[in-house]
Amino acid sequence: MKNYAGLDLSMEMTHICVIDTDGHKVGAECVESTAEAIATVLEQLGPIERAVIETGRMTPAIALGLREIGVAVVCIDARQAHQSMKAMKANKTDPHDAAGLAQLARTGFYKEVHVKSPTAHGVRAIITARSHLVEARVRLDNTIRGLCATFGIRLGVGQGARFLAKMQAADQIPGLGEAVASLLRAREQLVVEIGEMDRQLKAITAASPVCQALMSIPGVGVQTSAAFAAAVDDSTRFRRSRTAGAYFGLVPRRHQSGEIDWTGRITKQGDSTVRKLLYEAANSILTRTKQSFALKTWALKIAICEGYRMGFRARFESMQRPAL
Repeated sequence: MKNYAGLDLSMEMTHICVIDTDGHKVGAECVESTAEAIATVLEQLGPIERAVIETGRMTPAIALGLREIGVAVVCIDARQAHQSMKAMKANKTDPHDAAGLAQLARTGFYKEVHVKSPTAHGVRAIITARSHLVEARVRLDNTIRGLCATFGIRLGVGQGARFLAKMQAADQIPGLGEAVASLLRAREQLVVEIGEMDRQLKAITAASPVCQALMSIPGVGVQTSAAFAAAVDDSTRFRRSRTAGAYFGLVPRRHQSGEIDWTGRITKQGDSTVRKLLYEAANSILTRTKQSFALKTWALKIAICEGYRMGFRARFESMQRPAL
């Protein structure tokens, strides 16, 4: 008889529920959230045909660890699992969640989510760390601007040598000079760390043929290529290229019910960081890249048609309109 398992994972403990083909509970345990401990319980309650786990912070490590041990584990979207289990149980508890996941494993009513490789997660970790460092530096810059503005010192926009030169006027003001000097020391260290993150990303893209191919497109740089390659991870899981657009939430949202049928804005599903970088790359291709190539021509056609449809003609008249 085949058994199916549901794993409700948390930072410290994992609730496990195993059911048989008829949906009857075979056993339930609560163990430490490690792949070895979970595999031991599944072996005792097995053999396990399939185990289901939700997406979460610890899911990649546990799912990949279980697969290395030989456990057939499937990762599913936590939002889909939440809607399904809400209909099964009125009260939300960890044992109920594990039992609901086990029922999903038995019925197959789920959509599997790809678990990225450790290499892809490592690249994403560097990009995320760099993004937070840049945000911290921007917050420090804005704090310095606000403090100086109180004393009539207008630093203006920018962050280069001119910005730092104007800041020297704060040294003559008691209190302000010490505060700005302290913030500047923290800012200098942030700039050093951001540079180190940039060097690591350049080394990663230089060693990746996929990133090199992406960077051959004008407007696509180191960060965009690395983030896109890490998010896709395994390109064979996309049967068509247009499926990648839906994966990153770049397709229109649609709602149809009877006579109602409308198309809205993009779904904004998936990786928001990659979607932001792809938007910046597209904007660079349309507005900053001077040479003409097939991708830019295609994008300009869409931009011009959409601009005329929305009534923003003046915005697109300055663009070089391709031959239609």
